[in-house]
Amino acid sequence: MVNSSHEAMHRIFQEDPGIFTRTFGALGIPFPDAVAVSQLPTDLTETKPLERRLDTLLRVDTAGGGGYLLAVEAQGRKDPAKHSSWAYYLAHLHAKYGLGPVLLVVCQDESTARWATGPIRIGPPEWPSLTVRPLVLGPHNVPAVTDASVAARDVPLAVFSAITHGKKPYAAAILKALAPALKTVDPDTATILAELTELGLGNNPAAAIWRNLMAADLSFFRSETSQRLRAEGRAEGEARGEAQGEAKSVLRILDRRGIETDQAVIDRITTCADPDTLLNWLDRALTATTADDLFTED
Repeated sequence: MVNSSHEAMHRIFQEDPGIFTRTFGALGIPFPDAVAVSQLPTDLTETKPLERRLDTLLRVDTAGGGGYLLAVEAQGRKDPAKHSSWAYYLAHLHAKYGLGPVLLVVCQDESTARWATGPIRIGPPEWPSLTVRPLVLGPHNVPAVTDASVAARDVPLAVFSAITHGKKPYAAAILKALAPALKTVDPDTATILAELTELGLGNNPAAAIWRNLMAADLSFFRSETSQRLRAEGRAEGEARGEAQGEAKSVLRILDRRGIETDQAVIDRITTCADPDTLLNWLDRALTATTADDLFTED
């Protein structure tokens, strides 16, 4: 409950805000003199819902009953608005969970990583009231895993290396080390890690390299790309099977009708992959007098 002593301790600054600068100036912390002071509403309650979302939030319990919160933010570019958001996240998490929060920012380029490293000081330069010190991981400090045996020892770390260095010209070497390493873990885990690798590479040129590597073993790759490749493969297989059946029918009819076919005709019919053409030849085979009659309109 608010009492008179509480009121007096802060109301004095409403009466004479200059007390603040004069007092701390005497203590050796000089703040610039104010040219104007205005009183703002003291109610800090959110009047409307304000959505704020972290990318990932983990509670980490440690031995002895300790622990901390790990807040992970993936940052693709410099965004000055993020500095205040990160400060809000950390203060809110500490108030809500009563655990010390750690902010980890993950970047794919050195410029953004340097910007995110901070320290981010909030408040006047004479005395920042809040300092945010993110831990930052990016191409500047994440090892590039280009050896398959090293990748196999810690496959998730190899995936993270591939994602982090995905924009670099040497990304292909990392991916070529990662591909065989995925076969050392169980298929379900390999599928998830392969998916994360493709997603992490985004539209970078390295993504095409990764898709080509994974196309050799689609059991480890169930992404949209692999599904498309499988569908195309099934369609091509069905089309080939249909074409082969029609080609055999054309040759069988010619044979039953006693029409002579040389190797060139047989090769032309059996190598044709166009179903419509084969259907036309099948119809003509019923009335043709020579094998050349099949092709007269082509």
